[in-house]
Amino acid sequence: MLPLILGLILFFAAHLVPTSPSLRAGLVDRFGATAYRIGFSALALAGFVLIVIGYHKLQIMPGKNPVLWDPPAWTRHIAFLLMVPAMILIVAAFVPSRIRSAAKHPMLAAIKFWALAHLLVNGDLGALVLFGSFLAFAVYDRISVKRRPGVTLPAPPAGVMGDVLVVAGGLALYALMLIWGHGALIGVPIVSFGYGAA
Repeated sequence: MLPLILGLILFFAAHLVPTSPSLRAGLVDRFGATAYRIGFSALALAGFVLIVIGYHKLQIMPGKNPVLWDPPAWTRHIAFLLMVPAMILIVAAFVPSRIRSAAKHPMLAAIKFWALAHLLVNGDLGALVLFGSFLAFAVYDRISVKRRPGVTLPAPPAGVMGDVLVVAGGLALYALMLIWGHGALIGVPIVSFGYGAA
């Protein structure tokens, strides 16, 4: 559990800095923009690596990750549904569209959908710590964005093509994760071996 917790601390420590404009500005003034970006990236990457290693160790070491509750089967269907808007919003974060403008901060919204979906279908302590932390951070960051000046997305181009691309890309990403990605990247197949855990 320690590597996971340490990874979460490092990862969120890096991402909490931009939520305080005065702190970020002070670090940039003191160390320079380039050094700040390098430090931010290094801290976030180190945290992410520790999160992956720590969570993986919890899954393969019996007794180290107690099960707090056994999610009922119906929660898996809700998780599948929640992951559809999550994938669409991930794509919307990178493709200008009316969906992106309506969501205002689509990546944070995607994280909330993703974290909630995985909390529903995983009852172990490691999952609660991991996905609960991301859900709490996304909620906090979304609130803090309202207090930060200049955090806006550019207006989307006219027409529906951006929306079509976002929805099509999101559904394609969803299908890829469902059929192949979740098993290959996470180690928990979904389609080939039944529902499994998300």
